Amino acid sequence: MRPDPALVHEFAPTGELRAAINLGNPVLAQSHTARERPAGVTIDLARRFGELLGVPVQLLPFETPGASAAAIASGKADIGFLAVDPKRAESIHFTAPYVQIEGCYLVRDASPLQHNDEVDQPGRRIVAGAGSAYALYLARELRHAQLVEVPFDNACAADALLADPALDAAAGVRQQLLADLARVPGVRLLPGAFMAIHQAMAMPRGRSAAAVDLLESFLAQQRSSAFVRNALARHGMEGVTALA
Repeated sequence: MRPDPALVHEFAPTGELRAAINLGNPVLAQSHTARERPAGVTIDLARRFGELLGVPVQLLPFETPGASAAAIASGKADIGFLAVDPKRAESIHFTAPYVQIEGCYLVRDASPLQHNDEVDQPGRRIVAGAGSAYALYLARELRHAQLVEVPFDNACAADALLADPALDAAAGVRQQLLADLARVPGVRLLPGAFMAIHQAMAMPRGRSAAAVDLLESFLAQQRSSAFVRNALARHGMEGVTALA
């Protein structure tokens, strides 16, 4: 059943559901060329939510998570898909998460580092894409190592690591770092993960309780029906945990 018209208007005040799509995380969405339409689990979820509301969906692709978060927080996007983070949550409402991915470290083959807990030591320098969930996390959690943030793109951290011998490790999501392993010689992944990244649907803060309930119940249904799990498999996303 279609929601109340007032609730539909709250989600889509322009008559379209404007969905911010974060192309900076390959687990969420992929677009390999400028002309290629984005594809991924977040596009599938946006279109399905648009069907529930009975409105067309306008995809708003962003190259970085920071730009996507800014669009949601400002109301330029009606919904979006981001990693849950307390700093972002000051201006964005997050649902319960639907996917868990891993934040990992990439190091040079010759690096003495063998385990994640060896990275946060005095004198170490870790590079990460600015505005990413793992950069926000490391900015809070590092006690000894220095975080070096570089302009975000999918491969920036690995390339920055190799270009600057003063850097000790690059942080990123496992799927992108595995792609870097195939692309860049002389690097390796440290085993395990230094953080779990929980991906959720998002909307601007200040929406009504009814809007919050609708988005939460929609996503809960997509999780329990295996829609999320099946979408991840359809788009070839391996090593990702779909949350029930």
